Amino acid sequence: MGRVALFPGSFDPLTNGHLDLIERSTKIFDKVIVGVFVNTNKKALFTLEEKLLLIKQSTAHLKNVEVVTQESKLTVESAAELGANFLIRGIRNVKDYEYEKDIAMMNHHLAASIETVFLLADETYGHISSSLLKEVLTFGGDVSAYLPKPVNEALNQKNRELKMNE
Repeated sequence: MGRVALFPGSFDPLTNGHLDLIERSTKIFDKVIVGVFVNTNKKALFTLEEKLLLIKQSTAHLKNVEVVTQESKLTVESAAELGANFLIRGIRNVKDYEYEKDIAMMNHHLAASIETVFLLADETYGHISSSLLKEVLTFGGDVSAYLPKPVNEALNQKNRELKMNE
């Protein structure tokens, strides 16, 4: 297949910043696999199945993108099983770089044949994160400019459901 890259993340929710990185990656790699993984340090708003569907809807215009879920393996193990020889990571700032550098070094130790590729976030999205957007939405702020349309609709619906259950 050539150059296959895995873009792993929790994507809770997928943002336009994530989507921008995916779109840019499709120009570099023959195939981009978006891996929806479990982050044990975060409490998820969406289920894996919901995230899978939303990402598929948001990337439907990209022919060389595949979306998978994975709950219980190391990222490099998943990459090897999927035939990916690159990992894509987005960098928004120095703090991200320091965090991602350590992970990249550990991944290299675990699987030296898999390279990590850092892509700088577009300045339009460099200040956003999924956590920040969820926080703003919780208090009634408009985050629609930072989300793909299917994700924005699902997030608003999820927020309404949560408020009804309070």
